[in-house]
Amino acid sequence: MGCEGKNATGPAPAVAPASGSEPSAGQIDPRRVAEDMVARNGAGGIDPRVPELVPGFDAPFFQAGLAGYSDAAMRIVARRHGCPFCVTEALLDRTLIAGGRGFAKADLGELADNVPGGDEDHPLAGQIMGSDPKEMAAAALKMVEQGARKPWEYRKYAYDGKRGPGGNQGSETRDQASVEKRISDARSPMLADRGFATIDVNLACPVKKVKSKARGGHWLGEPDGAIALLEAVREVLPAEVRTTVKMRRAFDDSPEQRESFWRIFDAAYDMGYSWATVHGRTVSQKYVGPSRWDELREIVRQRPGRIVFGSGDIWNAGDVFRMIRYTGVTGASIARGCIGNPWIFRQCRDLLGGRRPALPTIGDQRAVLEQHFELALSVNARLRNPELQTAKMMRKFGIRFAAHHPRPVEVKKRMIAVETLDDWRGVLDEMYRDDSAEIR
Repeated sequence: MGCEGKNATGPAPAVAPASGSEPSAGQIDPRRVAEDMVARNGAGGIDPRVPELVPGFDAPFFQAGLAGYSDAAMRIVARRHGCPFCVTEALLDRTLIAGGRGFAKADLGELADNVPGGDEDHPLAGQIMGSDPKEMAAAALKMVEQGARKPWEYRKYAYDGKRGPGGNQGSETRDQASVEKRISDARSPMLADRGFATIDVNLACPVKKVKSKARGGHWLGEPDGAIALLEAVREVLPAEVRTTVKMRRAFDDSPEQRESFWRIFDAAYDMGYSWATVHGRTVSQKYVGPSRWDELREIVRQRPGRIVFGSGDIWNAGDVFRMIRYTGVTGASIARGCIGNPWIFRQCRDLLGGRRPALPTIGDQRAVLEQHFELALSVNARLRNPELQTAKMMRKFGIRFAAHHPRPVEVKKRMIAVETLDDWRGVLDEMYRDDSAEIR
C-alpha cells in the first residue's frame, strides 16, 4: 500500500479469472500451493535467491510500507507473529536531508533494541520517495549510514554545495569525471553496523498531494525521470547495499503507459536492483476497484527468472498462496490485509508447516492489543503526555482489530470513541474478557 488515500475499495477478490486449463484464483487450494513450495524450496517455501540477498527473509510474504501505520510497534508485533521482512512507510528524501522527523518516523534509535538491524526489527527495508535524483541519492546514503556524517555533508551532496533545496535545480553535472568524483566522495566505509537490509525506492504512491509534487507513482508516467532517480540511488550506494523498487503495473492502461512501465521495470533490474514489488492497480486507479492479478501474471511471464513480489488484494493467508500460484510471483506484499490482523503472518506459517491456520481467541487479541500499546508507548516516549497520545493513536489500530471480534460493530464504536487512557483500558476490560470466543 504505502500511501493509502481516503477513497479505497474494501476487501474484495482481485481480478484473477480462469484461462484455458488454468484455474481462477478462487479455485486454487492454498494448502496445496504451500505444500508444493516447501517441497521445492525447503521449510520456508521461499525462492532461495531471496534469503541469499537478504539473510533472514525466509518466507514468501512480507509487511508492506503502510503510510501512518507501519512504525516500529506495528512491525514488531507482525514479526512476533511470523513476518520475516518489513518495510518502513515512505520517507521523503527532502525531509531526511533536512534533518526533520524523517528518521524519527523510521524509528532510528527511538525505541530500545529497535534500530534497523536490531534483534526484533530485522531485516528492514527503508523506503524513500522524492523528486530529484541528487536528493534521493543523499537521502539513501543518509539512511544506510544512519546519519553518521554531519548534516551539512548530506545537504552539500544534494545541493551542489549550496544551502538548501533548489541548489541543483536546472543544472547538470558538467562531465562524467565530476559525476564519478561525486559518487566516490559520497561512498565511504560508514555503513551502520545495524542498518537497513535494503533501500526501497517508491514509484507507486498514487496520493494526489504526492503525485502533484512529482513523487511516487507520478514517475511511472515519466520513465526518463524514474530511471534517473533509480540510477542516482543505485550509483551512490556501495554494492553490498541492496536496492529494490515498489511500482504499480502502469500509470494508466494506455499502451504508452504500459510501455513506460516496461522501460522502468527493465532498467531497474539492468542497473542491479534486486527485485521489484508490483501492485496490481494502476496509479490513476489509486485504491479503487480490484487489483489485476491477471496483469501481474503477464508481467512474470514476460520476464521469467526475475524476482518479483506481488501486491494488491491480499486479505487473508490463503490469498498469499493463491496469488503466488496464479501469478507466478516470488511472494506477496501484505498491506491493508495485515492492519489489525498480525495473525495473517502466523497463519501463513501454519500453511507452510502443513497445519490448519490457527484462529486467535479473544484472549490472544487482547494480548496483542496490550503488546502493541506498550510498543507504541516506547515509540512515543519523547512526545508530550505519551500515554494520552498513544491511547489516541491506537484508535486507528483498534478499529481494524475490531473487525475480527465477534461483536465487531460494537467494538468499533467503542474504539472510535477512545479519547483517554481510561477509555482505552475500558474497551479492553469490557470487550476483551471472554477467552472462549474466536476470531471471525
